[in-house]
Amino acid sequence: MHRCYDAMMAKVRTTVTLEEEVLKGVKVRAARSGRGDSEVIEEMLRRELGLDVLEQLWSSNRLPEKEAIKIAVEAQHATRRRRSR
Repeated sequence: MHRCYDAMMAKVRTTVTLEEEVLKGVKVRAARSGRGDSEVIEEMLRRELGLDVLEQLWSSNRLPEKEAIKIAVEAQHATRRRRSR
């Protein structure tokens, strides 16, 4: 499971349809890395969606929670002020 905003995310089962060549590539990468197909697909999707960057940012965050919330609220208010102009 991956962290997102300090919460653990549950996994869900889904079905996707892929070209044979794509699935073969997933299986080869999974076999070479000693991981399952799902792990490889999820890693690729996370990277493509930029979710891996979010996880890196959250894991390196050293701000106390109150300070992080204060900064987030200030950013939200600044965005609202810009939109209302």
